[in-house]
Amino acid sequence: MKKNKSAIKKARQSEERRLRNSHVKSTMKTKIKKVMVALGEKKKEDIDLLFREAIAYISKASSKGVIHRNNAARKISRLAKKVNANTTT
Repeated sequence: MKKNKSAIKKARQSEERRLRNSHVKSTMKTKIKKVMVALGEKKKEDIDLLFREAIAYISKASSKGVIHRNNAARKISRLAKKVNANTTT
């Protein structure tokens, strides 16, 4: 167990951040999966809405520092490539 006040506070802050970050990452993955399911079912009207929501959430996670900006860019790029490939055909 931590002894001094600063170590106790740092441990508390780290735990709060860990919980918040895991929630954001989990929600981000869920939004991406919803887009993928919509792509599989070929629901064009749902794909556009879900895609925009997913991009917004990924960008927000990146700006808050939950994921690295390059990681966010890669996720958005790959998702956009799949959406564009399925909506054009």
